[in-house]
Amino acid sequence: MKKERKAQSSYPGTGVTSKLLIYFLIFMALMLVVLWVFQVMLLNLFYRNTKMNEMERIAATIEQQLYYDDRDLEENIYQYAAEYLVCIRVFRVDPSNHAIEIADADASENCFLHHIPPRVLTELYQKAVGNGGHYQTMIPFKGGENEITNDRVPEEPTEDGRVLTDRLSMIRVDICYSEDGTVPYVIMLNSELTPLSTTVATLEMQFWWIAILFVLLALLMAVVFARSIISPIVRMNQAAKKLAEGNYDVHFEGEGYRETRELAETLNYASKELSKNDRLQKELIANISHDLRTPLTMIKGYGEVMRDIPGENTPENMQTIIDETERLSELVNALLDISRLQADAETLQKEPFDLTEQVQRTVERYDKLRAADHYNVQFEYDRRVTVNADKTMILQVLYNLINNGINYSGEDKTVIVRQECREGCVRISVIDHGVGIAPDQIPLIWDRYYKVDRVHRRAVVGTGLGLSIVKTVLEKHGALYGVESKEGEGSTFWFELPVESEQ
Repeated sequence: MKKERKAQSSYPGTGVTSKLLIYFLIFMALMLVVLWVFQVMLLNLFYRNTKMNEMERIAATIEQQLYYDDRDLEENIYQYAAEYLVCIRVFRVDPSNHAIEIADADASENCFLHHIPPRVLTELYQKAVGNGGHYQTMIPFKGGENEITNDRVPEEPTEDGRVLTDRLSMIRVDICYSEDGTVPYVIMLNSELTPLSTTVATLEMQFWWIAILFVLLALLMAVVFARSIISPIVRMNQAAKKLAEGNYDVHFEGEGYRETRELAETLNYASKELSKNDRLQKELIANISHDLRTPLTMIKGYGEVMRDIPGENTPENMQTIIDETERLSELVNALLDISRLQADAETLQKEPFDLTEQVQRTVERYDKLRAADHYNVQFEYDRRVTVNADKTMILQVLYNLINNGINYSGEDKTVIVRQECREGCVRISVIDHGVGIAPDQIPLIWDRYYKVDRVHRRAVVGTGLGLSIVKTVLEKHGALYGVESKEGEGSTFWFELPVESEQ
């Protein structure tokens, strides 16, 4: 068995450390892809968009100053040019449609605006007019002296004949008006877009170094996190193996995380319940063995006497054998009832019936016991009530509660069955004046074969399984039930059912 258990404990599959490593590597890979896309592939796009937005803000600021005829315009333009490394030219268009330059600033090494002939300026102006007052374009070039021929900026070849188009010059043209709306102004901005090939190459090199570091970091984090997470689980697994071997004294510890602490508490609770069930099972077996042994011994003894001794084959001895046989049958039937009820093999057959009448008839059946052993079972009620329930099961509850009261009735041998109506419910109470139950033992009395005095004794009536049957039946009905008890004064067992009608 040990070898078999050992073989079952080694499960194939991926462990927590490997899973964490995989998850971290996937996460790191996604991060690296995002970095590659945004820092390398889209770097030029973001850079161009940033320069476009920058030039748009400068043009809007100059346009606002022209609108309000700001006298510090030229000084501000120099400041913008120096701060953003742009070339700026501002023209005023007179009524004869001639452009008069009113301010300019050059802060770029390769400025086009100050080398473009008037016909190119006119073309840019016309494009802005045709585009609703705004025009923006980018011109590829190679640094150095650029000649303007055929109204365009040529692309200069390299020594090996290739044309470099990674360097771009951005030109923006905006048309605005003065406050009175009569004087048009033309704002021209020019900025060189710095080549990013060297930057991209640097970022690529950094990217691979970062990728290697991220993989190593993922490995380290997976190992550290796995150990931190696995440690309490490993300890709980070892304790669970001891629990599976029947050691109910193990204690589960799950420090570190809320989930592991909750799991440890659940396992500790399960261990406690298993320990209690194991103890109760042993007690159940011992008590049932005792109850089976006693009638079997009597049946065997009386049978041998009747066989070996002449004249002992009397009706009294035969009746004793019959009574003990009936007791064995009752015990077996009670165990079967509990099994069927707890397995939900029996369904409720609810019907309206006169509860008061059924209780009265049940109490009358104990008259023989009253005459033989002087037990007194009384029934107290003030009205008749009808309930909707499974009559057979409710009578089974009543019989078991009365039997329990008789077995623990005390010296007066009196059991009182009381019916009380309250707020649409009827409460049936079975009262005895026996030894009572200690408060710490009350939650346990509904377990099968639990004995309050912890010393097994043969019941006067019943099988000793009555309270377990009572609990199962009443819970199937959804009924309230309970017990009130004081040591030395007796106990009151009760249950409540909804009233269907009253008389």
